[in-house]
Amino acid sequence: MNRLALFPILYLSIIISCSHNSKVDVWEDDLQERFDKGMKYLEKKKYFKAQEELNYVLIRGSHTDLADDALFYLGESYYLNKEYLLAINNFDRLSRQMIYSPYVEQARFRICQGYVTLSPKYYHDQKYTNNAIDKLQEFVEDFPQSEFINEANQLIQEMRNKLARKIYEAGILYIKMEEYSSALLYFEDLLLKYYDTKWADASRLKIVEVYLKIGDGKNAKEYIEKNSDKFRDPEMLQSAKLSITSHSKENRDSSQ
Repeated sequence: MNRLALFPILYLSIIISCSHNSKVDVWEDDLQERFDKGMKYLEKKKYFKAQEELNYVLIRGSHTDLADDALFYLGESYYLNKEYLLAINNFDRLSRQMIYSPYVEQARFRICQGYVTLSPKYYHDQKYTNNAIDKLQEFVEDFPQSEFINEANQLIQEMRNKLARKIYEAGILYIKMEEYSSALLYFEDLLLKYYDTKWADASRLKIVEVYLKIGDGKNAKEYIEKNSDKFRDPEMLQSAKLSITSHSKENRDSSQ
């Protein structure tokens, strides 16, 4: 092929290339426009409309620089609209599929917050509470310097307190049913798993009270002697000691 014959081909290639680049620019402009529109809806708390726009960007721009932005703020739109499971799903997708995104840390913490919000009252099933603790502990390990670290540790303690209370209330129920052996098992289980919660001292006091209810003052006294240094609340410790003293006095009076 001579050189003159090449000119039309080269010219056509340039035209096609320019046309293609022009289409790409228009397509990217469209994505940016839809993303900006979604963000405005999000700011105005029009979450459903925000989701429509951000989903559009995510589907059509999954391999663009806007993908992680769209996915994160899509998760935010679900979270702010109290659709926590959908939010968790999107934040989890971002943290797994876009591990180098600057949104990963925030997404991981949002997952934690989502499960914390889903955590029900202590007397219900505690699946989401356990999920929250697992995710929070992973977050603390993976992001020890995070600005959210103090809040994360506080939330872990809140969730542990809730699980401890569930066990504590079960022990109280067994006391009311006069199933004292079962009550002791629950309080001891609480101290084994949740020794650092606010229900720990209450459980120690109840163990002493259960021993006294079954007339076992010896074990009650021995328990206090071995565990008095574990009480964080001095008033609880004092109550336990007074219970033993009162029980001993009643026994002496009845024997006279």
